[in-house]
Order: sequence, then structure tokens, then C-alpha cells
Amino acid sequence: MSLVHVIRFRVQQKGESIRQVARDTGVSRNTVRKYLSQSEPARSVNRNRRSPVREQCARRIEEIFQELAGRTTRKQRITAAYLLRRLHEEGMQVGRTTVQEILAERKVRSQEVYIPLVHRAGEEFQVDFFEVTVELAGQMQKAWKFVMHLPYSGYDFVWLYERCNQTAFLDGHVRGFEHLGGVPKRGVYDNLTAAVKRILGIERELTKRFTKLCSHYVFEPCFARPGEGHDKGAVENAGKNIRLRHLTPVPRGESLGGMAEEVQKRILDASRSAKAVDGTTVTERFEQERMLLHPLPAVRFRPEEVHPVVANRQSLVNIDGVRYSVPTVWRSMPILAHVGVSTIRFECNGESFTVKKAARGARVVKYSHYRKELARKPQALRQVAPELLAELGEPYGELWRRLTAQHSELSAARVLSTLLSIDETHQQIAALIEKLLNQAHPENKGKQTPPLVNVPEALRQYQIESGNVCDYDSLLKGAS
Repeated sequence: MSLVHVIRFRVQQKGESIRQVARDTGVSRNTVRKYLSQSEPARSVNRNRRSPVREQCARRIEEIFQELAGRTTRKQRITAAYLLRRLHEEGMQVGRTTVQEILAERKVRSQEVYIPLVHRAGEEFQVDFFEVTVELAGQMQKAWKFVMHLPYSGYDFVWLYERCNQTAFLDGHVRGFEHLGGVPKRGVYDNLTAAVKRILGIERELTKRFTKLCSHYVFEPCFARPGEGHDKGAVENAGKNIRLRHLTPVPRGESLGGMAEEVQKRILDASRSAKAVDGTTVTERFEQERMLLHPLPAVRFRPEEVHPVVANRQSLVNIDGVRYSVPTVWRSMPILAHVGVSTIRFECNGESFTVKKAARGARVVKYSHYRKELARKPQALRQVAPELLAELGEPYGELWRRLTAQHSELSAARVLSTLLSIDETHQQIAALIEKLLNQAHPENKGKQTPPLVNVPEALRQYQIESGNVCDYDSLLKGAS
């Protein structure tokens, strides 16, 4: 039993004197009286007691922090071991425990007080990128997850990208707003380079393309303090939860777009059952919030990045280490390349065409761009015939097979070159070839064309000239 309980029991229950109890327990009579008046007496602490060595150590530690300001990071920070070594080198007699206590007190004083915020419907969305791992076409690789989060309803939009660049950043906004069916009043961001060109104190100089996005959808961009990602803690938590709930195990797919659609479907299913404090589901709260969003503009924002390019002597342009072919008539004209997330749209003199982006170092050639040149160079056409026929499609493929069955490849290339030189549209030439292949008689149209005799390779070099009516007239005159 505690000494306090013994003293109170002997005096109050057994009636012993204070003098006798003090003598038996070995404490003073004043202590006995204090225990009788207080069942749990507080221990007195002399708060005015000074510790000169500790105070000197604390001052020196603060000076060291100021000296090293700007020379430390989160992972290369000042530790108790480093401070203890510095203090010992300077001749200060101090122990490790004292240094650790000073650091702990300093950390408590510097901790930020978080303000409980209120998120109102339709007023705010938060955006961030997160690195994830996916299995794309059987290969494990890194991808980037774009998350747009509505703090009021807890609703999330997710899309996956190959790169974390400005084009993906803008494309994510376009897809996100279209998925939400509207635009909240303001967005909260990190100071990422896709949006912020330069930090000017509390102000931000925005990039040109992000400024256009804000003007197009008419929302206010807001930014967290540098290095304070918790200023947008809602999307930080949402990104972590999505990675653990819907991207674990590592998703598999043939395209990032297909995997993103599957992840978004899982999020929608979870939103129908996830409930808030008031008992409503995320989907129900989002339907309420959707009514307060600004309507989408009539014209869709184009997130592509525009580059002026010049074609070389091979009518090729270089974009991000990939060479793409353009029509040869564009070689001396200004060309604009609209680079998107997965496609590139080339535009020149009112005409345009779109190609799929390729991996760095590749060459994407469309041989129909060299149509006029191939019409004058049958030997070159012969070398690229498989690629060209794959682009032209039928009936050019069937025509090539029949020509090469009766003649040499060079002769077939000459015939195809002649067809390419005809100043007609591609559809008109194709229709003409189809008509000739199906024979001229209407009753034979649609019937199976009989197979041609396969001429041996050794006989293909001989050319048999067709007969002429004039030759027969000469023979008849000679016979008479």
C-alpha cells in the first residue's frame, strides 16, 4: 500500500496521533498533515530553476539551424548525432539526452496547427498526379495516375497516362470536366511546372497553355504553399486510397486507356456504397453537387501542344525523336504539328491528317504520301509495294497479286505506277479497278473470277506481242 494510504488509515481510522505516525513512518509531522488534507498530493516542481548549460546548448543549436538554412533537405536533415558532434568539437560538455530533448521541444514548437476546413458543394476540386505501376501488353512499366477529386462529395475521376507532362495534365482536365458534366468554381494544385511558370511570393505566374485552360472553362486556380502538399490533403488521401483499393494488384491491359476505364468503373461501383457521416452515399452527394457546377463550354478545349515543323528532303518531320512522313507537296510549306497524348495531327494549307504516336527512335512512314514520286519510280514502288498495298487496301492488293502472277514484279510495279499517276481520286481509281477485275459483262459481276494460270518464273521474261488486223490483210493480199 502507498505511504499516503497508510498515514490516512492510521490517523483517521485507528485514531493514532500525528506524532506517533510520523515517528513510525519516518516522515515529518508536516508531511503527515499534508497527506491528511490531500489524498493525492501533487509533486511540487521548481519551474524557476535555471539550467545554464542546457540554455547555452539550446541557443547554440538554434544558431546552427540558422547557419545551415538552405543546405538541408527532408532526407538530409540535421540530427541529434550531428549536433552532439558539433557541440563537443566546440568544447561544450553536454549529453546526448539533453540534445535529443532540445530537438524534440523545437519540433513541437515548429509544428503547424491545422485548420478544420469546410468544403461546400460545387466550389472546389483538387488535382494531382501519382506514380503507379501497370502491366501493359505483358510488360511491367511505370505510369502516371491523374486524379481529380471533389472534396465535398468525395467523388473521384481517374485516368492513366504514359507521361507526366503538360499535355497529359491538360487532357486530364478536359476528360475530368466532361466526366463530371460541369466545372467547379476553383481548383487547388501543387506548384507543378505544367501550371506554374514562376513563383512570385504569394502570387503565381502561370504557363500560357494552363492560362488558356482556365479561361476556357472559367475557373479560379489556387495553389498550395511550396513544399506543403498537405494544403490539398483531400486529393492526397484520395490518390493513396485509389492506389490501394483499385490498383492493387497491379492492373493488366493492352492499353492505358482501357485500364483507366476499368479503374473508373470500379470507383463508380464503390461510390454507390461508400457513405458519409450523414448516411448519404458518395454518388448521392455528387448528384447534389452536379447541379451546382458551371456548364461546360460549347467548344471542347484542345489539350494538344502545337509545334511548327519543317520537312526534310525525305518529306519527314522529327517530333520527340520520332520521324513521321508528310505529303511531299508540304515539303516547302509551313507545317503545324498538334501533339496530343496518344496522337499527332499535322496541318498544312487547310489540310490535315492524324497519326498515332510512336516510341522514341521509330520511323512512321505512310507511303501514300509519296504517291506522285512512286508514279515516276517503278523500281522504288517495287521495294515498298507491301507497305503501300497495305495502306491502299483492296482492290489494289488483288490487282497486284494478279499482275505478279502473270508478269514480273517490275512490270506489275509499272502498271501500278501508271494507276497512281492518273489524276483521279483514290475512290474513283479503286472503283475502276474493281469493275475491271469483276469483268465487263453485268451477268458476271459479283461472280468468282477464275484463277489465272501461274506462269513459271523462267518464262516470264518472254513477251508475246498481240496480233494486228492489218497483218492479216497483208497476208490475204499476198495469197491472192
